[in-house]
Amino acid sequence: MRLTTMTDYALRMLMYVAQHPDRLCTIAEVASAHAISETHLMKVTQVLGQRGWLETVRGKGGGIRLGRAPADINVGAVVRDVEPDFYLVECMGVDDHCRLSRGCRLTGVINGALESFLDHLDGYTLADLLPVSPGQAVAVALPSPTTRRGLRR
Repeated sequence: MRLTTMTDYALRMLMYVAQHPDRLCTIAEVASAHAISETHLMKVTQVLGQRGWLETVRGKGGGIRLGRAPADINVGAVVRDVEPDFYLVECMGVDDHCRLSRGCRLTGVINGALESFLDHLDGYTLADLLPVSPGQAVAVALPSPTTRRGLRR
């Protein structure tokens, strides 16, 4: 499974804005900090603003800030809001033309994996993704909320 670029950018934007709670951030500065397109970030900002994850302030001196406290922003909920679909295999979508769909049990297995993935993300908030101190880099290793049993490499 792979998340869309939109979801990746949404999470990056939320993490950046959360690290600057004392001021409004701009799309241009987030784009510069992550070396990504301002045009893409405008679309991301619009979606996050519509869903209440960000608050946007228009006009001179405007910008963006979190719409909720970092501890109240669930990572799984953000991913569900931003991802366009979770059709990991054809038979999970509306255009199912698979000849095996009626008797195939693969869909249930894939759906279970998806549920586990989303459940794992539900165990974290934006606050969990932020550096412990202001000088730390954004990328931090997070302990798993559950044990990793039965995973094969």
